Amino acid sequence: MSAASTILARPGSLTPLITLCLAATWLVWGSTYLAIKYALISFPPFFQMGTRFLVAGLALLAWMRWRGRPLPSARQWLNAAGVGGLMLGGGMGGTAYAEQSVGSGLVVAFIAVVPLMIAALNLLWRVYPSRFELAGIAVGLGGVLMLTQGAGFQASPVGLIAIATACITWSIGSVLSQRSLPLAPGAMGFASEMVCGGLLLLALSLAAGETPIWPPEPLAAGAWAYLVVFGSLVAFNAYMVLLSQAPAALASSYTFVNPVIAMLLGVAVAGEHITGFEWSAAGVVLGGVVLMLWGAARRAR
Repeated sequence: MSAASTILARPGSLTPLITLCLAATWLVWGSTYLAIKYALISFPPFFQMGTRFLVAGLALLAWMRWRGRPLPSARQWLNAAGVGGLMLGGGMGGTAYAEQSVGSGLVVAFIAVVPLMIAALNLLWRVYPSRFELAGIAVGLGGVLMLTQGAGFQASPVGLIAIATACITWSIGSVLSQRSLPLAPGAMGFASEMVCGGLLLLALSLAAGETPIWPPEPLAAGAWAYLVVFGSLVAFNAYMVLLSQAPAALASSYTFVNPVIAMLLGVAVAGEHITGFEWSAAGVVLGGVVLMLWGAARRAR
């Protein structure tokens, strides 16, 4: 039984709000990787991600100010710059860069290793995994090594480096946001992170000499708008609700649902080719994530 199914078995754990938030993180986040691929038709990777997060961050910031929430302090803005630079600048920027040469399904299958990386990084703070969590880390990393030997990543070493860098920076930013770089409370913290990350990504876009195609293709413009509204505003806020109202293992269950959805969409909608070996490797990665989450749920009980 997986961590998610263990939690779902508890009476009263799935309220309508939690169900909607789960649907958002599972389905919306699972589809954003294909949307990134389509947005790349007109928007280069760093420009695409930078404008996406800057617009979403400013919109969320204005909404929170309208509701009377105070702006982050100077220290919280500095923390947001660090976390946003790592998670959004490195993490999402690297993801979009990788999708220029690697299928969206394979990219998100690789990203599934992030919870395992976070668990490994927490060792620096003497947070030691249980036997099941340790086994999950080992299995997941084995699956990632298998993925790197598949045809998709073998054909694009640059894409492999980009997505590996993205996973590392996202994991480091996630741990630092919890340990030493706290953001402003609630949605204001995430808004500041998106604004800072978006500005850094636009600086990277300028340095790289990226030039968007204007006017953009309708499909690319629609994909970009989908990323702003649903990927950044709806799904991320749903995830925040899950973190505050649901067990941690259930909140993080998107990590083993998203790859399946992304790979299926990549094949069915975008015509991406994924070999049987790569499907098997993705299954090993997901098995490691489920094993780790199950271990975390056992320890929490």
